[in-house]
Amino acid sequence: DVVGILCLVSVAATLDFKYHDAKELEEYLKGVHAAYPSLTHLHSIGRSVGGKDLWVLVLGRFPTQHKIGIPEFKYVANMHGDETVGREVLLHLIDFLVTSYRRDPVITKLLNNTRIHIMPTMNPDGFEATKKPDCYYTRGRYNKNGEDLNRNFPDAFENNNASIQPETQAVMNWIKNETFVLSANLHGGALVASYTFDNGNSVTGSSKGYSRSPDDDVFIHLAKTYSSNHASMYKGTGCDNRQTFPEGITNGYSWYQLEGGMQDYNYVWGQCFEITLELSCCKYPPADQLEKFWRDNKVSLIEYIKQVHLGVKGQVTDKNGNPIPNTIVEAEGRPHICPYRTNEHGEYFLLLLPGTYVINATVPGFKSMLKTVEIPDTTGNFSALKQDFSFPEVSTRPRVASCPKTPLYQEFTWASAAVKPTLHVLVLMTAMLVIFK
Repeated sequence: DVVGILCLVSVAATLDFKYHDAKELEEYLKGVHAAYPSLTHLHSIGRSVGGKDLWVLVLGRFPTQHKIGIPEFKYVANMHGDETVGREVLLHLIDFLVTSYRRDPVITKLLNNTRIHIMPTMNPDGFEATKKPDCYYTRGRYNKNGEDLNRNFPDAFENNNASIQPETQAVMNWIKNETFVLSANLHGGALVASYTFDNGNSVTGSSKGYSRSPDDDVFIHLAKTYSSNHASMYKGTGCDNRQTFPEGITNGYSWYQLEGGMQDYNYVWGQCFEITLELSCCKYPPADQLEKFWRDNKVSLIEYIKQVHLGVKGQVTDKNGNPIPNTIVEAEGRPHICPYRTNEHGEYFLLLLPGTYVINATVPGFKSMLKTVEIPDTTGNFSALKQDFSFPEVSTRPRVASCPKTPLYQEFTWASAAVKPTLHVLVLMTAMLVIFK
């Protein structure tokens, strides 16, 4: 009925600066979807230990399914239930995106060329368990089984013995089912943009107090994109006198080592670059500060999404023009320990800063194809540079085992101490192991 629709539209139109409990959050998301059905898609990716839905609102010109050439982006908040700012900031981001579409040319272009997934809470039980706002740590940090979800993912460096929680499993399945290119997870308790790796060993240089990924330059750029557009994060003052973060960014390991973190899992096994955003010194600040938090983060949140269009993308096809999934496509000199592969549509996305690169496409069992590309700054065009590969001699789909969930870097720790092989050699060895397993 018309009255019902008007009510839904008004639900979507009036989002207060307050904390929304599970029921209010669900009502808000359903209201937005009802008011903007062609721009949004609402679905639950699973349930928490306590049986609450893990809601994700997808926004874009084609919200219900992946379209070739359009990258997938995600924001996840409230993974620690007592870290609440991100949860509310993401609701306001949703509100801003849907109300700006077709009114603001930049947001319109962003939504037409990007599929944006927003999960306001990954730990709804922890949020409900945090009864009163508190700046410091509470038991609401954990899920209903008392597990820290940001120590619960498979780890690339050591055996993570934690039993995988329903919330973690739901996110792992979600990552597997989408072609996410870029992501951020929103936390509280500090003011900094932290990037991969969170864990490390001698192969990644952690003995020097910094755990470097093959895409360290891109990660620094991503973290700086967020901090430099934030009202105060870029100042790097931290939350107390003991801690400072130059330019408001830090390598995760340099800050403190953690095992089983979500950002490392995304990067190694999800082919998705993720950073961790600490948005507030106070984990659960009073509701009257939420409007300021939204203002402080608004530009950063948008500018960060645009970075999904960095670098190069394309499709790999056979002699009949059919896509070839599982083709390894990587930039020379920055191989991943779990090689980045094309999806079922034969698509690849590589985040790279402007410059000259050699892109290597390898269909297992066939000769590699190399192409030199000159990558401009593409974020303003809302499309990465397009570079396709065609393999005329290939007519069958290669079958490839997926990357094992074992600690991939661990296999080489015995060698690294003795012979200190380069990361490049290690990754090639791993690639060969994976291909021939």
